[in-house]
Amino acid sequence: MPNSSSMAQFLLLAFIDRRELQLLHFWLFLGISLGNGLILSAVACDQHLHTPRDFFLLHLSLTDLGCICTTVPKAMHNSLWGITTISYTGCAAQLFFFVFFISTEYFLLTIMCYDRYVAICKALHYGTLLDSRACAHMAAAAWASGFLNALLHTTNTFSLPLCQGNALGQFFCEIPQILKLSCSHSSYLRELGLLGVSACLAFGCFVFMVFSYVQIFRAVLRIPSKHGRYKAFSTCLPHLTVVSLFLSTGTFAYLKPPSFSSPSLDLVLSVLYSVVPQALNPLIYSLRNQELKDAIRKMLTGCFSKAPNCLVSVTFGVRNRDSGPFGCADFKQ
Repeated sequence: MPNSSSMAQFLLLAFIDRRELQLLHFWLFLGISLGNGLILSAVACDQHLHTPRDFFLLHLSLTDLGCICTTVPKAMHNSLWGITTISYTGCAAQLFFFVFFISTEYFLLTIMCYDRYVAICKALHYGTLLDSRACAHMAAAAWASGFLNALLHTTNTFSLPLCQGNALGQFFCEIPQILKLSCSHSSYLRELGLLGVSACLAFGCFVFMVFSYVQIFRAVLRIPSKHGRYKAFSTCLPHLTVVSLFLSTGTFAYLKPPSFSSPSLDLVLSVLYSVVPQALNPLIYSLRNQELKDAIRKMLTGCFSKAPNCLVSVTFGVRNRDSGPFGCADFKQ
């Protein structure tokens, strides 16, 4: 069998064969992309949404779009054209960007949990703890950590000698599937060690989120208004549910014993952690946010005609003469 240095391409698992399911797949992808695109444009251009929560929501939508666009279009292309191949370089690039976006998304979810903790439990210090510099630093740290994590895993994974063929039992390039092709026991254990470290870091973030939500729920239970308690719980519980699904399925997919592996199980797990959270995030953060829904409605009626300029301004924190200054200093709690 050829090793990794001479391998030209990998064989991917056919995701969908039936034409009806291919159309459903396409519309689902289009809906997720459209939902995140609407959130990006609305947050970027509506001054009422320039809050720390919405600032991080904008970055979360960017990672959602990145995750979906890294894996789904290639799977759709292969299904429509009846092919199952991806080049060696394309596989490495797909794995890098997927790990990059998925890691950054998880760090952003942790930061958004901290934002809610400060807003509810430390309300008097909200402007101090989440000022312009703090928001920018936390967002930059999330992206930088995701990049470093992706670089380490991609470099180590594609340095493994591969001698077990080139067929991946997945519809995109995934680390566990590439590890199955390795013929070096020491290199395999090295990558498993890196995955274990990443899993411990992810679990630490999850413990932090659970602790934060315990403090949030304790504060919410002291709210005298029943409607206020319901609103707070209805906002926090879906977020915690999606994070739990994301972490549990992702951890099991990457660290499960080989004896538990099967093509159908691997496919279900990959969809649960790489597609479902990205589909639910726009619903959770838009349907329960009246200001965001109003901004999207206004945008769809043509009130915002310069969304691209606004988006560049809000994402990179620069000033635009048409859209005005954007920064956490302009945020309102």
